[in-house]
Amino acid sequence: MRKPDEPAIYSIGAVARMLDIPTSTLRGWEERYGVVKPNRSPGSQRLYSRSQVEQLKFIKAQLADGNSAADAHRVLTQHLADGPVWVAPERESGELGILVLLADRDSYAADVEEYFLRTEGYDVCVAIDATQARVLFEERSPDLVVIDLLISGGAGFGLCAEFAAKSSAPVLAVSSLDLPDDAVQVGAAAFLAKPLDPLKLVSAVRDLIGTSALVRPARRAEALR
Repeated sequence: MRKPDEPAIYSIGAVARMLDIPTSTLRGWEERYGVVKPNRSPGSQRLYSRSQVEQLKFIKAQLADGNSAADAHRVLTQHLADGPVWVAPERESGELGILVLLADRDSYAADVEEYFLRTEGYDVCVAIDATQARVLFEERSPDLVVIDLLISGGAGFGLCAEFAAKSSAPVLAVSSLDLPDDAVQVGAAAFLAKPLDPLKLVSAVRDLIGTSALVRPARRAEALR
C-alpha cells in the first residue's frame, strides 16, 4: 500500500499535457534511452513520479538550448549521478481566477484542502457528495477537479470518467485506498494517497494546471458574475 506522504503520480497523458510533449515522444525516449522509466501498473499504465516529471522538464530545457535528445539524456544521466534534478518553475504574468472543484466525502478534510488551495491563490468550490459535485461541475466549469474516489460510497470512479469525458479540465483522484491504476483507467490525470499532505496537494494541482494561480491569466469572469 502507498504511504500517505508519497507524492502524486501522473498518467502519461497528464505528463504530455503538462510538458507539451507528445505521448509518442515520451514512449520513444523511454524505449530508446531508458533514463526516465515510469513504473508500470498491473494494468500496464505508465505512472510517472513527481521527480520523473522534473527530469523530463530538464530534458525539455536541454532540447530548447539546442542539444539533441541523446545529448539531453546523457546530461540528465550525469546530473542524476550527482543528485536530484531541479528545474525552476516557468513564470507568466496575469491575475487570479483558476477554479478548483473539491469533491471530498470528508467535510473537515475538504476545509483544510480548501484553505491551502486558497492560500496558493486558487478559487475553490466544495462538494461533499456526488450529486453536488455534478451540479457544481455543470454550473461553475472548473479548471481542475479533485475527486475522492470513495465519495458517496465509491461514486468517485464514475465522476472521474464522466468529468474527463465532458471537459479538458484535469482530474486529480485521491483515496485512502491504493488505487492509482484504477484511477488512471477511468480518466484521472493523477493520483494522491490520503490523508493528503497539503503541500503535495498544492504541488500536484500546480503541476496539472501548469503554474500557480498567482501568475495565471484571469479566467472567465463573466461566467462567475
